[in-house]
Amino acid sequence: IEDTFPWAEASKLDHDAVIGAVKSLLIDEYVASENLAFSYYTLKKEADVIVKNGSQEIIVLKALVESGKLSMPDLQAKVGKDVAKIGMGNCMKSKWIKKDGGDLVPLKTMDDVTDSVQQSLKKLIESEGSVDTLDEKTLASLKRRKLVSLATRKSLKVTKGSSYAPKRVKKAADLTKEMLESGSWKTTTFKPYNFAALGEKVGGGYLHPLLKVRAEFRKILMEMGFHEMPTNKWVESSFWNFDSLFQPQSHPARDAHDTFFIKEPAETVSVPEEYYERVKTMHEKGGSGSIGYRYDFQREEAFKNLLRTHTTAISSQMLYKLANQEGGFKPARYFSIDRVFRNETMDATHLCEFHQVEGLVADYDLSLGDLIGTIETFFRKIGITQLRFKPAFNPYTEPSMEVFGYHPLLKKWTEIGNSGMFRPEMLAPMGLPENVRVIAWGLSLERPTMIKYKIDNIRDLFGHKVDLDRTR
Repeated sequence: IEDTFPWAEASKLDHDAVIGAVKSLLIDEYVASENLAFSYYTLKKEADVIVKNGSQEIIVLKALVESGKLSMPDLQAKVGKDVAKIGMGNCMKSKWIKKDGGDLVPLKTMDDVTDSVQQSLKKLIESEGSVDTLDEKTLASLKRRKLVSLATRKSLKVTKGSSYAPKRVKKAADLTKEMLESGSWKTTTFKPYNFAALGEKVGGGYLHPLLKVRAEFRKILMEMGFHEMPTNKWVESSFWNFDSLFQPQSHPARDAHDTFFIKEPAETVSVPEEYYERVKTMHEKGGSGSIGYRYDFQREEAFKNLLRTHTTAISSQMLYKLANQEGGFKPARYFSIDRVFRNETMDATHLCEFHQVEGLVADYDLSLGDLIGTIETFFRKIGITQLRFKPAFNPYTEPSMEVFGYHPLLKKWTEIGNSGMFRPEMLAPMGLPENVRVIAWGLSLERPTMIKYKIDNIRDLFGHKVDLDRTR
C-alpha cells in the first residue's frame, strides 16, 4: 500500500481504523511501515464566503460603481459593516477608490479589475490544497488575511514484514497445562518474552490521611514539651472512664444508648481500693468545697467494662500516678491521640469510632489564661490563627470553654474543640497538692483532617467504605 489515506478512501474504510490495524500487525512483524506526511492548505469560513460571493474589495467597488458615490455609513448599510471595513481598506490600497470629502468615489470600473483573491482560492480548491498551486507572495497575502491555514495529513506506506503471512495467527502469551498434556506447545507460536519490561507497579504501604495529620500533631505537641500517654488499651472500666472524672453514675452518657459495654468480661478485676473509696466519698458526700452528688455510689456500676468513650480515662490514670509517684508530685505535660468509641447514629459527620486529640498540663497555680495561651499556641502551629472561646459545661471541668476557629474556605466560625480546668472534686481524691491545677483540651482528629483534604463525608475518610485508591 503506497499510501494508506487514498487506499482507505478507495476501500471505503475509516483511515484511523486502518492505521490501528497496521500498528497491530506491526507488533507481530506481519507488515513493515514508513511514515508519510502530506501538507496542504485548507480554507477558513471567510474564504468559503469569498469563493461564493467574491472578495470584500470587489463587493465595495461594485456598490460604489452602481451608486456613483457613497458615504461610509451608506456603504456600511449597503454591504455590511465588516465587508465595508475590509473592502474599503483593500480598495484604497489598490487605488480603486478615493475619498471625496465625506464620500467614497470609484476610480476604476468593474471591467478594469479582476478578483484575484477569489481566483486564488478557487485554484486551491481545484488542486485539493496543494502547496505548489500558488506562488509564495499570493499565499503570504492569503495567510495574512487569515483566509487559509496549512494542515498536515499523516499516513503510512505499508509493505510485507519479516513474519508476513496471508492469515494472522494469534500468538500464545502463556504456556498452559493443556499445551503440555497435548504436546501442542511444539507447534504453537509464542509471543517473545520482554525481559526489560518493568511489570505491574508493586503497591507499597501508604500513609492514611489520618495518620499523616496525627504525625503532624504529635510532632507539634512534642515540640511544645508534651509527653505521650500510653493509650493502647481500648477497654476501660467505668470507674476510670466516668467515676474518677467526677461524672455521676446517673449521667445520660453512661446509658447503653451512648456507650458500648463489654459482655465478656463484663467487669474489671480491680481498681486502687484506697482511691476508689475517696472517689466514692466525693460522689456521695462531696469535699474540697463541694457537696457532691448526694446518691448511693454503686460498686457494680463502677466496675462495668466498656469501650472507652474518651482518652480522658487515661488522663485520670496518669494524674493518679503523678500524685502518688515516688518523690511526690512534679509538674508534667501529657498528650494522647487515639481511638475512642461512642454509640452514635452514623451520618456524614459522625461515626461510632473516631480519634481524639487530648492535651493536659499539671502545674502549680495555673489559671484560665494559661489554658487559653496553651490552646492558642497549639492551634497557631497547626495553621488556625483566629480563635474564639465560648463558656460551656463539662461534668469534670470548671470553668469550661468550647473552642471555635474561623474556617477561611467556609468563611464561618466552626467548633474545633473543648477545654477546661479539671474540677477539685476530680483532683483531690487522687492526692494532688491543693494548689495544683490541671488545664486540658481536646478535639477530634477527623475534623481538621477533613478540612485539610477537603473531604465532605467522614465515611470517605475512615471506615469500611473508604476508597483505597483515594487514600493511595
